[in-house]
Amino acid sequence: MRDEVLPVRLVGRRAAEVEAVIVIVMVSNQCGIEVGILGMTYPGRVGHCFSPTGERGPWAEFPFCLDNDAWPAAKNKRPRNVQGHLKMLRWSILSGLWPTFALVPDVVGERDETLREWDRWSPQMQAMGFRLGFAAQDGMTFDDVPNDECVVFLGGSSKWKDAAIKPWCERFPNRVHVGRVNGMPRLLAAYHAGAISVDGTGWFHKGTNQSNDLRKFLRETDVRNLSAVA
Repeated sequence: MRDEVLPVRLVGRRAAEVEAVIVIVMVSNQCGIEVGILGMTYPGRVGHCFSPTGERGPWAEFPFCLDNDAWPAAKNKRPRNVQGHLKMLRWSILSGLWPTFALVPDVVGERDETLREWDRWSPQMQAMGFRLGFAAQDGMTFDDVPNDECVVFLGGSSKWKDAAIKPWCERFPNRVHVGRVNGMPRLLAAYHAGAISVDGTGWFHKGTNQSNDLRKFLRETDVRNLSAVA
């Protein structure tokens, strides 16, 4: 199982060498050639975030995480795809490759319901061997995080998420993943705060410049040219 993101050596502008964790951009449910080229150009910097019914691969060259369908279900006002989620977990196990984490089911915007879902699902998913992701969101505090092992997945409303990125990354170093990152402002916030990874569906939507923004971010945060975004 992949339990941690290894630190890489970076050289800052006129600075001594420092240790830092480079954020992985997990592209959600898209595995086209553009994603592949970026992943091979920037090894370990680009990965996949898979949701139920969106399984592809996985590939040893690309880190990946497993989402739980809670956000699209809430957005489209439909029940969460429980059977699809279980099928995805089995698919991941049979692939022989471990995700960086598997997000335990949550209820978007509902602290108490999310904690109940954790109690319901986490024993089963942990027994499967996954490193678990805990969905932190509106109304939660640091004390709601259930243990010292899980990845802290920042979900919830956009307003809550944006306010939470810096303090939660400070409180849980090398453990925070930021969900729904589809543009440069939130990506840079996660990067500078020290998030280990982010996910988003919008980087390769047609008719937008978001893929160019992602290329620019990867290029300018590459270890050979870090000072461009210092």
